[in-house]
Amino acid sequence: MNVSVIILTFNSRETIQQTLDSARRITDDIHVVDSFSTDETVALATAAGARVVQHEFENYGAQRNWAIENLPLKYDWELHLDADERLSDELVAEIGRLNLSGRIDGYFVPRLIHFLGRPIRHGAMYPIWHMRLFRHGRGRCENRRYDQHFIAAGETDRLNAPMIDDIRMPLGEWVNRHNRWADAEVDEIIAGRNPEADDGLVSARARGNPIERQRAKRQRYDRMPLFLRAFLLFLYRYVFRLGFLDGKEGLVFFVLQTFWFRFLIDAKLFEGQRLAAADDSAQAPAQSTRT
Repeated sequence: MNVSVIILTFNSRETIQQTLDSARRITDDIHVVDSFSTDETVALATAAGARVVQHEFENYGAQRNWAIENLPLKYDWELHLDADERLSDELVAEIGRLNLSGRIDGYFVPRLIHFLGRPIRHGAMYPIWHMRLFRHGRGRCENRRYDQHFIAAGETDRLNAPMIDDIRMPLGEWVNRHNRWADAEVDEIIAGRNPEADDGLVSARARGNPIERQRAKRQRYDRMPLFLRAFLLFLYRYVFRLGFLDGKEGLVFFVLQTFWFRFLIDAKLFEGQRLAAADDSAQAPAQSTRT
């Protein structure tokens, strides 16, 4: 199908086999970029016929761009997956029907989350669009520590069938990772970078492509008051967008992902503001004494 697949891994033994199996259905050129796993991830990938390289992890954006720049890809198109993502049967068939020699340079793919074994179809969680399939040399990952998206130059289109984000890690590990991601998100917010002045970031446009519209919604969220916005987001997703229809698994997901995670980010921002104010107060008497 003239598509090379790139997969990022770290201690991914629970999910990597299904990811590799689905990738083999569309290509004979699979590359795994591993962040020095300590479990059987590398052995499983090697046994499946993937080309494995290990590279020190800085953040997802940097790791993805390193892969784009350094891997010896066999084909002119590349598809990027995480170790817990796999192609649905419908997506395999849809990619197989594509004319990759046409004018399109990139395709947005809808992501369907599976959480505690259940697909999360409500709460405005499906579809969430990601640019994952693009012509080599026409796509890069934006320069963010968290919530990164690929950006494709040229004309883009959408695919209809989903990739499956199958979250199988224990909830304890899921919480630990989100705690680290909250720190990364706080760093991004404090940095306050402007996408209009940084071509490595997705622009926020209410009438743009799917990820530009998503980023515009995020900007509106960021302008809301700390703490209150986490409550409102949970109410919006779980009640008004019918997240409760996803059962007990959905309840756990929306409480943790929509409320707890966003509330944690606000708490870390609040903590940072207090520490900064305390530092300013401590420096003011010292400056006054010197004058």
